[in-house]
Amino acid sequence: MNIFCWACLVFVIISVGALAEEPQLSSARVVFQTNYGDIEFGFYPSVAPKTVDHIFKLVRLGCYNTNHFFRVDKGFVAQVADVAGGRSAPMNEEQRREAEKTIVGEFSDVKHVRGILSMGRYSDPDSAQSSFSMLLGDAPHLDGQYAIFGKVTKGDETLRKLEELPTRREGIFVMPMERITIHSSYYYDTEMESCEKERGILKRRLAASAVEIERQRMKCFP
Repeated sequence: MNIFCWACLVFVIISVGALAEEPQLSSARVVFQTNYGDIEFGFYPSVAPKTVDHIFKLVRLGCYNTNHFFRVDKGFVAQVADVAGGRSAPMNEEQRREAEKTIVGEFSDVKHVRGILSMGRYSDPDSAQSSFSMLLGDAPHLDGQYAIFGKVTKGDETLRKLEELPTRREGIFVMPMERITIHSSYYYDTEMESCEKERGILKRRLAASAVEIERQRMKCFP
């Protein structure tokens, strides 16, 4: 076998391995509605179950509504602010209790590539709360250091719009000149949506069948 064939074989093995290692998304989807468009993402409960439970609860409580992206570093990350200090609307007691919880660092072998969701934290590995980043490019230096819990499933065009906004640098952070607000958020279940679609198709088929049966009845039994 020549060198070219060996190279092709190695590439195929690596590619198949990379595909096999991609974690499974759950059926839940979250949508952030921003002033530049929507961003939809899903969760990896098998990778970071406690982080997923925490973030999804914050979403269900409406904690990310009126929050913002405080950091947009082109080719690196778009980072959502901690909801405790990032919202423009006040929080109720239940929201505040959940927002102030810290989550154990659920580090994994999943790679930081564009579209991945990764928790923000301080130097303490177990200090993550509600801030997280949407990766805008590959960042292998973050692998194993920050908890990955999901990925963007729709809205990459919105992220690209954010990357083109004017920014300023404050220390290590590259920040947008204007506020990028998450006006509202909602969630849905892809499996339920699929069931609703199938139910709708079945209802239409049953209605069509009923019409045909009635037409045949009128024809044969006037």
